[in-house]
Amino acid sequence: MGSRIGILGGTFNPIHVGHLILAQSALETFELSTVLFIPCATPPHKSATDLLPGKHRLAMIERAIEWNPFFESSDQELQRPGISYAVDTVATLSRQYPDASLFFIIGADTLRELHKWRQIYDLLAICRFITFGRPGAELASVATADLGLDPPWPDRLRKDLTVGRHIDISSTDIRYRVAEGLSIRYLVPPEVEMYIAEHGLYRR
Repeated sequence: MGSRIGILGGTFNPIHVGHLILAQSALETFELSTVLFIPCATPPHKSATDLLPGKHRLAMIERAIEWNPFFESSDQELQRPGISYAVDTVATLSRQYPDASLFFIIGADTLRELHKWRQIYDLLAICRFITFGRPGAELASVATADLGLDPPWPDRLRKDLTVGRHIDISSTDIRYRVAEGLSIRYLVPPEVEMYIAEHGLYRR
């Protein structure tokens, strides 16, 4: 049996405990071998105006996951110029790990946007999407028609819907709190809090 690799992409601006809990939930629920944290260079679906340089975001990830043997970081999107498209990333990983099964970790809100992703059918063909919804949200309400994809993909995607822990933490709020001189203790790992302070990140 080949390895089962989870892929967690994002800006990680900065990484916080919500990201880590999501990754751990995916690791356990889907019996993954490892979870790769992949910070993007330029996100395709959000503004990059307040995005820290990739070296800082990657360094914070590395500090956050240092003590977890099942978590790894990858700088492949930072090394690739231009917009960071998931299809390019997953295609590269499938060549690097030809015997592995790839699992792309997303939230329920992202699931409804997948049909807008670049070359989505190519992406669906080479990895499996696992989707975490918020506790209390009616996952059954994610209808096949809502996903805007051709059969059989909506039904396949809905089979991998699961409930995750509700962690109301956002990178946007963390950046705001740092800029306002407020504490981010318990929102990010201590190593990330220290890195932000040492490098004077997110200050006004």
